[in-house]
Amino acid sequence: MSIPIIRTLADLRKTVAVWRHDGLRVAVVPTMGALHEGHLSLVRAALERADRVIVTLFVNPKQFNSPADLAAYPRTEHEDAAKLAPLGAHVLYAPHSFEMYPEGFATTVSVNGVSEGLCGAFRPGHFDGVATVVAKLFLQTGADLAFFGEKDFQQLHVIRRLARDLDLTVEIVACPTVREEDGLAMSSRNARLSPSQRQAAPKLAAILFDAAARIAGGAPVDEARSAIAAAGYARIEYLELRAEDDLAPMEKFDRPARLLVAAWLGETRLIDNVGMPALQGAITRAAA
Repeated sequence: MSIPIIRTLADLRKTVAVWRHDGLRVAVVPTMGALHEGHLSLVRAALERADRVIVTLFVNPKQFNSPADLAAYPRTEHEDAAKLAPLGAHVLYAPHSFEMYPEGFATTVSVNGVSEGLCGAFRPGHFDGVATVVAKLFLQTGADLAFFGEKDFQQLHVIRRLARDLDLTVEIVACPTVREEDGLAMSSRNARLSPSQRQAAPKLAAILFDAAARIAGGAPVDEARSAIAAAGYARIEYLELRAEDDLAPMEKFDRPARLLVAAWLGETRLIDNVGMPALQGAITRAAA
């Protein structure tokens, strides 16, 4: 069993046109490859709601701030295709860079407001790159639905605003963060962690869940910073409480919210977030 791989926009549009002629509902799951269970959960969710599912695989150079980070990003297309095949996804769209950004490409999609602060403050231009490539993928696939994980919560808001502001008909479907058994949010970057760092990494989620519960009870947001540092995270970029619906900064927990964090463990930057109030139980205990 294998999944068909499409390399060109022309071939993709021919395929989608046939599906449209047959009245089929199309979903897209945008990825940069190095697939893990979090990605696969998005594919399964898409298969439940659509007749045809396109998984995209494109390591987008426009959303990397560092050339070294771009060069180090894992390229595992063969393994990714093997993981997708048993699920029943219908197409892997893996275009070449020149297919996405042909010579003379001069357009950038920029989303203000929700892209500011948090990751946007520490990765200038990152969300412009995300918005540009996602807008192209929506237009290229013509999908009815697009599936994204909540781990990249600010990115999710950027994409929602993009679709709303440009009157794109695609429905943005958010799916819960998938975690390892010890609580660590799944990420392609986790593969960069050394064995000792991997052992320490889940403490971030444990601290975050505990902090969310404390904040819900009236504790200050910054109270958790010392615990994150003590867990081995040398640099904390942000630990912030933001409104669930529009990412507005919040001084206290008085409406639906997210507690979001970005911190460095060695040379690896990890992000996570939890809804408020935090779920109690297994994750906090497992990673304590």
